[in-house]
Amino acid sequence: MSRPPLPPFSAETAAIKARKAEDAWNSRDPQAVSLAYTEDSRWRNRSEFLQGRREIVAFLTRKWARELDYRLIKEVWAFTGNRIAVRFAYEWHDDNGQHYRSYGNENWEFDDQGLMRVRIASINDLPIAAADRKYHWPLGRRPDDHPGLSALGL
Repeated sequence: MSRPPLPPFSAETAAIKARKAEDAWNSRDPQAVSLAYTEDSRWRNRSEFLQGRREIVAFLTRKWARELDYRLIKEVWAFTGNRIAVRFAYEWHDDNGQHYRSYGNENWEFDDQGLMRVRIASINDLPIAAADRKYHWPLGRRPDDHPGLSALGL
């Protein structure tokens, strides 16, 4: 299975790859998201270490059951060859109504078919007031005219 754009990445194709990842994660569909990763993809997400699509689906299912009304923005930080580094911020709330903005960085490595084989994520959660939220689009894909991280000052 091929997942364009394929490496080696240019500034344009790295940005397309990051936006496709953002769109997939904003769907909050663990099975669909998992298809962007190799069958044996390796992850480090905070302090969790995962391997393979089955573990990715289980992880994302748990994540989105806890992180309600999840909305994400990704932005390319750097790229070379088959690797892309992104920074991101997402907003969500827990079942008690406490809102958060989670900030992080991801390092991605892709195979020749454009599937991600390594994902290393470092993430911090910041409690915020509901009035401090910046992401107000309807759940799902971020509208094309919605500002990105840099424009929002994040």
